[in-house]
Amino acid sequence: MTTSQQLIKRSFDIVISAVALLLTWWIILIAFTIAAIETRNNGFFIQSRIGKNGKKFPLIKIRTMRPIQNHTTTITVTNDPRITQSGQFFRRTKIDELPQLINVLIGDMSLVGPRPDVEGYADCLSGSDVEILTLRPGITGPATLKYKREEEILAAQEDPKRYNDEEIWPDKVRINLQYLKEWSFSNDILYLWRTLSQ
Repeated sequence: MTTSQQLIKRSFDIVISAVALLLTWWIILIAFTIAAIETRNNGFFIQSRIGKNGKKFPLIKIRTMRPIQNHTTTITVTNDPRITQSGQFFRRTKIDELPQLINVLIGDMSLVGPRPDVEGYADCLSGSDVEILTLRPGITGPATLKYKREEEILAAQEDPKRYNDEEIWPDKVRINLQYLKEWSFSNDILYLWRTLSQ
């Protein structure tokens, strides 16, 4: 992406995330309160993710899961026993994603881009795949839209983590590289529209 393209993308992120937070802060507050009561923990789930240039940042989401002993995988599947009752609703409606608008506003993320990964994925990219890290991770994007039912796909696999690592993750890398090479402001608008209209 050229400097002017990056400026356009960042300016759009700031304006839209600020407006969206003004419109949805009360939803975030209600969801935070419900999550805190149900999980008896911080209503925000804050987790270290890999961001632009491989730098770590604290991703903010509504907490939708409670810890279960000996269940430590970062791979989530449909009907995961860790997901709370309210968490099922928040995840289905994507309300749990709203606090990421804060990440967008402060510059950790973009509205559109590759999803931010936990350690062990984006930070392990090599060769030309590393170009993905020149982008801020996004709330939505072409790979996110393709795998919007990722939890259901993984739930149907005998070994969800292996399937994710060998099938889904490499495909996401390919999709995100294509997104970077073909980036346009109109495409970002299209991805946002497709996300909101689902």
